[in-house]
Amino acid sequence: MSPPAGGRRVHLVLRTVGERTTDLALDLAVRHIRPHRAHIVDDVRPFWRAVDLMLDIDYEDASCVVFLDADCLILEDLRPFLDANELAFVECYVHDPFRGRVPCGVHIVRADVVERMRRADVGRDDVAWVLRPEGTRLESALRGVQDSVQHRGAHILHDHFQHYDHVFAKIALRELRSRTEASRPVFAAAVAGWGRGPDFDVARAAVDHARAHVAEGAPAAEVRRYIERLPRTALHEVEAMGLPDLPALTLREVLRTGERARAATGRGADRTKVFGLGLPRTGTRSLRAALHLLGYHVAHYPVDRASLDALVRGDGRFPLLEHYDGFADVTAVPCYRELDALHRGAKFVLTVRDKAGWLASLERNWPRDAAPGSPCGRADDARGAARETRRFVREAVYGCRAFDAGRLSRVYDEHVAAVRTHFAGRPGDLLVLDIVGGEGWERLAPFLGASTPARPFPAVRERTMGG
Repeated sequence: MSPPAGGRRVHLVLRTVGERTTDLALDLAVRHIRPHRAHIVDDVRPFWRAVDLMLDIDYEDASCVVFLDADCLILEDLRPFLDANELAFVECYVHDPFRGRVPCGVHIVRADVVERMRRADVGRDDVAWVLRPEGTRLESALRGVQDSVQHRGAHILHDHFQHYDHVFAKIALRELRSRTEASRPVFAAAVAGWGRGPDFDVARAAVDHARAHVAEGAPAAEVRRYIERLPRTALHEVEAMGLPDLPALTLREVLRTGERARAATGRGADRTKVFGLGLPRTGTRSLRAALHLLGYHVAHYPVDRASLDALVRGDGRFPLLEHYDGFADVTAVPCYRELDALHRGAKFVLTVRDKAGWLASLERNWPRDAAPGSPCGRADDARGAARETRRFVREAVYGCRAFDAGRLSRVYDEHVAAVRTHFAGRPGDLLVLDIVGGEGWERLAPFLGASTPARPFPAVRERTMGG
């Protein structure tokens, strides 16, 4: 299928190690992305070598690159979003049979960020790089450009229909990646919800194997050796299980599964807008993650030029809201009244916390202006837009650049009071939520008319808001 006339130049990179879904993944991606060029990184292992290879590709005059794992089946048209998107990096939420709704497998990366990834200096002896070679490069590349990872929900199946040895290898790696304070309970809840059947039997065997062969806190070299051996290990372990061969996979089977996954979310195309009104350090990242798990596609502190223009105008007319269900952060604070008027029926969540704890956290993380220039050593308008956004929001919300506990204490009280006053008599439109104090699904899910997820409420560590 040809790229749309006048559309942005988009390149597609399919990364495959022979997944059962490879051919269908490529066909569906070409149909729903309509790239100008498609590249295939075929059977390159371990993953860090594939990352090096994909960054060596010449993307010519591409506007952005979509990096797609071959275990992802895209079932909706992403072109309208790709043509409108100005965000530096967007990771898509997908439906995974082993973990539910998770951000994984489809990365939309602006071309300038791909260049930064190519030049990023990463420590290859570090466990973080061994486990997440692409993520560590991205973190370095996004520094000063986009401080908050942006997520967008999409109708995408991930890790369905895979060969059993691939399931084993992927879940063993997932066990290693989940050994953090935040990830461990989430993965444990997912494992507890697994049903019966060959896929889940293989997955349980993979978890047990990883735990038996790689101890908590193992050095990077040991983790690396285990990962390098995983494809052979997986084949051996699955052969010992004596599982039957899988039949040929059909598009019809994929579409049926996709419809069941879509129905399970309980969300239609006509979504209610949701806006977070909490100040930074009040649990806004946890709110963002929770809203995504409930099926809402919300942005978190976007620093693209179009969003900055909307903030400066103060009219609440953010182009991003044509493709997102709302904001989960301070972006909505300067213009929540305008957003309320524009989006009838919208829901608003004011995250709060004890003020002394908020001030202490804010002081520890008080944003500083990013250093001038670019990590690539040349002029950079993207970094300029990010700095301008941070400065504008800081002055619009706090009214100051330097940390002043007395002033910020008043700002906090006045903001909470103003929001409560604006929504007085409208309990169905505003929820005041103390995530830091322990409130979560029991209040948020009923407020949005959603079912409570089985997994724990997200506990996402807050980071600096930026400049």
